[in-house]
Amino acid sequence: MASPLSSSSRRFRSYRATRSCVALGSGILLLWLGGFSPTTVANDCSTGAETPTAQDMEHLEATIAAWDDAYYDQGERQVPDAVYDQARHRLQTWRACLPNTVDVPALPVAPQGERRHPVAQTGLDKLSDEQAMKRWVADRQQHELWVQPKVDGVAVTLVYEQGQLDQAISRGNGITGQDWTMHLRHVQTIPKRLPGNPPARVVLQGELYLRRDGHIQAEMGSAGARSDIIGLMSRHEWHQSDTARIGLFIWDWPNGPSDMAQRLSQLTSWGFEDSADYSQPIEQAEDVVRWRRDWYQHALPFATDGIVIRQSRRPDSTTWEPSPPDWATAWKHPARQGLAYVQEISFTIGRTGRITPVARLDPIKLDDRTIRRVSLGSLKHWKALDVRPGDQVTISLAGQTIPRLDDVLIPVEPRPPVSAPDPDRYHELSCLRLRSDCHEQFLARLVRISGQNGLDMPGIGEGTWEILIDAGLIDTLIDWQDLNIDQLRTLPGVGDTRARNWYTTFQKAADKSLATWLSALGIPPAGEEIIGQIDDIERLVSLRRWTRQDWQQYDGIGPDTAGRLIAFLNEREIVSLTEGWLPEQDSNLRPSD
Repeated sequence: MASPLSSSSRRFRSYRATRSCVALGSGILLLWLGGFSPTTVANDCSTGAETPTAQDMEHLEATIAAWDDAYYDQGERQVPDAVYDQARHRLQTWRACLPNTVDVPALPVAPQGERRHPVAQTGLDKLSDEQAMKRWVADRQQHELWVQPKVDGVAVTLVYEQGQLDQAISRGNGITGQDWTMHLRHVQTIPKRLPGNPPARVVLQGELYLRRDGHIQAEMGSAGARSDIIGLMSRHEWHQSDTARIGLFIWDWPNGPSDMAQRLSQLTSWGFEDSADYSQPIEQAEDVVRWRRDWYQHALPFATDGIVIRQSRRPDSTTWEPSPPDWATAWKHPARQGLAYVQEISFTIGRTGRITPVARLDPIKLDDRTIRRVSLGSLKHWKALDVRPGDQVTISLAGQTIPRLDDVLIPVEPRPPVSAPDPDRYHELSCLRLRSDCHEQFLARLVRISGQNGLDMPGIGEGTWEILIDAGLIDTLIDWQDLNIDQLRTLPGVGDTRARNWYTTFQKAADKSLATWLSALGIPPAGEEIIGQIDDIERLVSLRRWTRQDWQQYDGIGPDTAGRLIAFLNEREIVSLTEGWLPEQDSNLRPSD
């Protein structure tokens, strides 16, 4: 079926409206959820790892088509709106990058509704970030501006004739929509008659939503708010309890007074209190930032997906079109989940030999943070997810701070091979000396030694150790004790002052106790009662002879910890390092060969 918007660019711009179809009886209920204007497609075709292939595009296109089919045929939203939007935008970008490809095909368009809107329902452009918002506000300094929450629901037009509710029309394509009159006449929160002496004809545009008292967007997200209202609107019959759950936020009165304050005052007198309660005048961009943050972090009676900024006065409603105007715009809340392209899978090896797979991503912004890497937890978890370079994955923030890979949404085909380190090669006692396959774990051990839980060396961190390793000055965990100022000052980026500071720090660290040194090396937990008593090599030598039963006499030490302690204290390299730790005056305490 042909789209009413003929050009391919307009088809793409309006796709979000067309996608929201759900079954209603034997027909199709078309729920237009507002216009969408994506960020301009970039000319940079790099995905980071490689340029996408035709097969990549075909796979992405097929996935999006499957999502659309589920939405149109079953009313099932398989991915969040933000992920869907990003997938469509990525497909458009890829098609612009590769030669001999056609434009993104238009989404299926359901039959036109039975009613024509008396005033076109406009869409909204989306501001990309705070700077874009500030520019938009600065360009309209001569206008009185207002900010409203962008309620997460479905758009509707109400028409009152002689004060009586005469029509309720779904957004549809912005020109025509489905007749919802019979449904909304049963909704308790929608006046069937406007009190007082209303104009002969009143046209209102707003958002139907499900009431969610105490809803905090930052903590709860949308929680299926839009899907719930879509499902409710698709029913033939409602129970009284259903009608009590529906609210209506009026965001415009096209044929009302030209002044926003007058419109809000009249809407309140008619029973549409939400509009006045949640519409705020703004004087500067900082006001927009504050209201967006407050509505995101504090309780509201509905879910939201951003804020809307609009001018108090706008053009005559007879000129409105079903496309984004220049007198209103939206700034979305920080995305809670997004679609990311995996550039590379790498593996880090920690001090204890734990191998952590890491996915390097094309940068993605979540909750105003740019995410470039995400830990995949463990080898077992990575293998279960089967993440490969070229996959498109969903990313979210755990606890609003830690990036988390949720799922492989669009796997690349064919699956590229990924070689992981051998987990049997790395453990608590591996890489105590620098070797070609030990750089990461050896470096992690040095970082532990210089940290607060080790020998506490201020100013000595991972970068310092990298310099010393690259210069060939460190092969064991104790070599830094023997470095002199002349060696240090010749290193790249290290002058005389830094060389002296490093040298002084190393010398102070070398004066720490043997017990502190064992802790820095990562001795398994044995309790201060034991470790704190290791003040000379003779005591340490006696502990090396202890059996599992000897260790297990102390509280908190079971068979596993006892075995780890025995292995640690008798490891050949640990023996060498502890003997080498002894100050010169205690050299007579070193055991003979």
